[in-house]
Amino acid sequence: MHQPFMSLIAHCWKPFGLAADDASAANAGRECKDGLLCFRDIGKLSAGDFSMAVVQANQVLEDQCQIHSGTFGTFLGVYDGHGGPDCSRYVCDNLFRNLQAVLLAESRSVVTAEDIQQAFQRTEEGFTALVSELWSTRPQIATTGTCCLVGVICRQTLFVANLGDSRAVLGRRVGNTGGVAAIQLSTEHNANIEAVRRELKELHPDDPQIVVLKHGVWRVKGIIQVSRSIGDVYMKHAQFNREPINAKFRLPEPMNMPFLSANPTIISHPLQPNDSFLIFASDGLWEHLSNDQAVEIVHSSPRAGSAKRLVKAALQEAARKREMRYSDLYKIDKKVRRHFHDDITVIVLFLNHDLISRGAVLNPPLTIRSALDH
Repeated sequence: MHQPFMSLIAHCWKPFGLAADDASAANAGRECKDGLLCFRDIGKLSAGDFSMAVVQANQVLEDQCQIHSGTFGTFLGVYDGHGGPDCSRYVCDNLFRNLQAVLLAESRSVVTAEDIQQAFQRTEEGFTALVSELWSTRPQIATTGTCCLVGVICRQTLFVANLGDSRAVLGRRVGNTGGVAAIQLSTEHNANIEAVRRELKELHPDDPQIVVLKHGVWRVKGIIQVSRSIGDVYMKHAQFNREPINAKFRLPEPMNMPFLSANPTIISHPLQPNDSFLIFASDGLWEHLSNDQAVEIVHSSPRAGSAKRLVKAALQEAARKREMRYSDLYKIDKKVRRHFHDDITVIVLFLNHDLISRGAVLNPPLTIRSALDH
């Protein structure tokens, strides 16, 4: 491999958590905390401005997110963990690095859908190996998993890859009306969607219990709502579906094939001049806001604080559903808060087409990830 190329890529892909210098720290925007809410009102990436916010509801924050921007372009990741934080943290530590490794192996700096697919596969294999390694000391890690929503902007193309039910929504300007339309870019994998149940039944024609309606919610094997994830290895490998994992996760029937998949749905979207902004968010946001509502909130308000504004709108709706005031919901502590809403992660990216078309480089590169816990 050519040394100049190696030097270029090594410069672009900084380790997690490092701000290269004061310029990088300035681009990141100031991190602020307000109770269980952590946010960055505004910052700069090679593709435009961004806003970011995370609110915790669980005892330990299960959502994770990350942003990387450098010579190759921009990477966004939202990881909605379930069963604990182990898998989402592992993915936040390794998925981007695995994408880096794929590009290094190919001596390329241009990303393809196949590269992203391979990075997901390596991450799934790595977590499965970790579960196997820890089986004798921490077997319950086998029951943790995470939804994964990834966006990559490279050479005027946006790739969106998704496992689970996080969601990416595009705000697109409509002619000269001043309005913005909401366009969902991600495909979701939740058993409450009829097409997902149909897919599961076609994959498991001899299993009448592949999807079960339980307490008004469709679940795979009556246990988990999403049909695709990283982790949840107890639903993918028979050797992990046994004692000593919790009895509620153990299935009596043999596992002839995995019940869940780690194969992401990936779309490639050539960016258009009227594509205004992107909203990447975990399911916690979309439980309370529609695509149209979220896009209208971003469109009708200043850029700074956009992500925080979306989180607060979702919390206000969660409070309204429980016939309580937002100020009272705000006072409820983590763990108890989970009875009212889930962890919520939001990244809003305002697209700068001039920077994108020129292949502008953020130098030094920027790396941000959400705090592990409040």
